[in-house]
Amino acid sequence: MELGHDRRDRQGGRASPLTCISAITLIADDMSASVRFYSALGFELTYGDEGATFVSLRCGDSYLNLIERAGDKQAGWWGRVIFHVSDVDAMFERVESNGFAAETQPRDADWGERYFHMRDPAGHELSFAKPLGPPD
Repeated sequence: MELGHDRRDRQGGRASPLTCISAITLIADDMSASVRFYSALGFELTYGDEGATFVSLRCGDSYLNLIERAGDKQAGWWGRVIFHVSDVDAMFERVESNGFAAETQPRDADWGERYFHMRDPAGHELSFAKPLGPPD
């Protein structure tokens, strides 16, 4: 059984109602910079703008929401958002051509994905990946 292909609930064998991640919400210290960053990477702005306290951007059938940091709360490391893309190397070129820096070069991973990592203007870790085909 491949991970992610069996939608059966472990509690009683029922089919799981979970189908995908609909949206991820990240804190933005500088909404204007964050909106420009994600727009330059190809996300479609669907709600709000650079001056808003809440923004929603579309990524395929899912959404990335940005919310302005309230008060003096500090963001800690919580993990990484992984976006699947059709061409990792083309995405890497897009990142660099827009003046952003990636933390890693695109590479093939032992777990079967080609990927690279970077951070957004608020320091959130992002990974852009594509599953590799079956070995020859």
